[in-house]
Amino acid sequence: MAVPRHRRGSAVVAGAVAGGLAFGLLVVSGCAEKETAGESAASGAGGSSLVRQAREAAVPAAADPVRALAAVRHASAALARAGGAKVRTSMETVSGGTRLTIHGRGAYDFARPVGRLTVMLPEGGAGSVGHRPITEVFAPGALYMKNRGAGVPAGKWVRLDTGTLADGDLLTSGATDPLAAAELLGGAREAAYAGEERLGGERVDHYWGTVDLSRAARAAPERDRAALEAAAKGFSSGTLAFDAYLDRQGRPRLLRYRFGVADRDRAGRADAGVGHRAVASAASASSAAASAVAAAPATASATVSAPPSPMTVVSTVELSSFGFRPDISLPAPAEIYAGTVASPQK
Repeated sequence: MAVPRHRRGSAVVAGAVAGGLAFGLLVVSGCAEKETAGESAASGAGGSSLVRQAREAAVPAAADPVRALAAVRHASAALARAGGAKVRTSMETVSGGTRLTIHGRGAYDFARPVGRLTVMLPEGGAGSVGHRPITEVFAPGALYMKNRGAGVPAGKWVRLDTGTLADGDLLTSGATDPLAAAELLGGAREAAYAGEERLGGERVDHYWGTVDLSRAARAAPERDRAALEAAAKGFSSGTLAFDAYLDRQGRPRLLRYRFGVADRDRAGRADAGVGHRAVASAASASSAAASAVAAAPATASATVSAPPSPMTVVSTVELSSFGFRPDISLPAPAEIYAGTVASPQK
């Protein structure tokens, strides 16, 4: 599936509406009789009114700012009505010249709701080459991970309370929970229509804007509120930039979020999960490069101090094959590791 690329470098999105007007040409034929000045004026006024109506009709309804905001805010409700879907995820971390990407694939039942993903760590990144895929199960208030490593016996699951994670599991698992990705849109502060595009041969409406994390938490169902409240507290900016591609039923086909991870956001998260381990790996490589620059001899045109590069994380969730109900089971209590989970050193 061809995925449109992110087309803005800024994490703060203006509220102006993108789009163009299509102008219709009104051709009027009539008799050759002369019109009086009054008739001419009336005809001109009527013609202007018709042209104006034609212009307004040519503008897609989705381009209206109020409708755009309503469309993205109702995306999670549209998913619940859709039932299940296949899911593909990617989480890309960029710091300085280092770029790492975690890929995931699976399915989600949005009616229950519960989901299951298989997540592949990048080689030479958060895990070693040949690291087994990590299996993840998402459920309200909980994240289950198998083959996580860090001292957990093979075949055992680790259960994390998403409400206690500093990021509310938006990054921890290496894949933003697809349901949480849709519920974030409930906190959309502004949205703009960017036009019609095609994904997998299907027409979709592209919207972009910003999400207020606190507002998203308030708008979410009570079962999911704790995780989003944790995210609102965990990210210093409190906002996220998003791109949302919705189909004709209002269901999200692709959601993309851009996280600006500051130093204070990274602190104390080394043992949180594979997502933050990848972030830490990219940050370490970037810091090493910055240290090398700082250690270079100073010249008249060189700057001695080299502050760490800001971390950017772009999380993408793709949904397809709506309607089927995947068979997803939660781990049994006996399968869950109850011991201490060591902090990964890589």
